[in-house]
Amino acid sequence: QVQLVESGGGLVQAGGSLRLSCAASGRTFSSYAMGWFRQAPGKEREFVAAISWSGGSTYYADSVKGRFTISRDNAKNTVYLQMNSLKPEDTAVYYCAADPSTGGSYYYLYDYWGQGTQVTVSS
Repeated sequence: QVQLVESGGGLVQAGGSLRLSCAASGRTFSSYAMGWFRQAPGKEREFVAAISWSGGSTYYADSVKGRFTISRDNAKNTVYLQMNSLKPEDTAVYYCAADPSTGGSYYYLYDYWGQGTQVTVSS
């Protein structure tokens, strides 16, 4: 069982930066692939980024590639999402998720989810 708690969301102007954190409970965090997803009002949940259990492999949605960076610190049971050059279309609730397998871009692969953190980018 893994419990996830996101933090770091907020209101930022376009072009600004935010760093999201996702703290995980449980001793097996380092065995999980982790992902970030987001959901804007009236839209489906979409993949943002994922990272392998070791941190050696990362994956990004085309819409955030070059602007967002996913990383993890297994000693701190935490995964991060550094978001730079934010755009109004990045506005959404951001969720972190844990997958005991290889992770990836499909939300149904992930077994555990956080409650989400709101990111609002003003123009």
